[in-house]
Amino acid sequence: MPLVAISSCLTGQVAVVTGATGGIGRAMALALAQAGAHIVVHGSSRAAEAEQLAGQIRAAGRQALVALGDVSDRVARGRLVEQAWNWQSGVQVWINCAGADVLTGAATAWSFEQKLARLWRVDVEGTIDLSRAIGQRMAANERGGAILNIGWDQANHGMGGDSGEMFAATKGAIMAFSRSLAQSLAPRVRVNCLCPGWIRTAWGEQASDYWQERATRQALRGRWGTPADVANAALFLVSPAADFLTGQVIDVNGGFRHE
Repeated sequence: MPLVAISSCLTGQVAVVTGATGGIGRAMALALAQAGAHIVVHGSSRAAEAEQLAGQIRAAGRQALVALGDVSDRVARGRLVEQAWNWQSGVQVWINCAGADVLTGAATAWSFEQKLARLWRVDVEGTIDLSRAIGQRMAANERGGAILNIGWDQANHGMGGDSGEMFAATKGAIMAFSRSLAQSLAPRVRVNCLCPGWIRTAWGEQASDYWQERATRQALRGRWGTPADVANAALFLVSPAADFLTGQVIDVNGGFRHE
């Protein structure tokens, strides 16, 4: 296969980014649009943020469709798949970036059981159901496609505490599922999983001095990761440049320092 220029590698393709109103999802949507894709901007409920992002994408010369819905709801998931697929008669890239926020806002007061249940419904059930539904359509279409899911780098070796336990369980499930789905949908559809490490999103911006120090110490690169770091890796994995990569679980963490 000839070398592929990343800068325009998705020209004419339709890409869906769930959770595009969050920091990482937003960065992914913009990166894919810059590479030529038309974007379905998904958000749970933040209509203003979704429309603002869609406006940026359109200003860059791409088309954008805003689709709102709670991915923890099966009916809403089915509606999202139908809406996205029918928009321009197909989808070539699907990124499941939507995730429950249980670390900031009102959720900080929830019990462990409440947080775990919300993560399971949004992150795990949402990812599995959406991936299977869109994957079956991609596999039956001559253009095929690429699916990208989001795991967590520390699920591979564990992290103590409530957060470590719940994220290892839920993100670890997504990582294992992605490997199996890649086999189910081969050879026409590629499925990979990105595992961010310490990324400075909303929680990272307000984290205590302890977590600030830990995040920079544990990354071999000596800094927090950014949403752009994850978006750049995502763009590569869904692009034709990664055509021979499927069933892979890849860390984006600046190199993890085991302690």
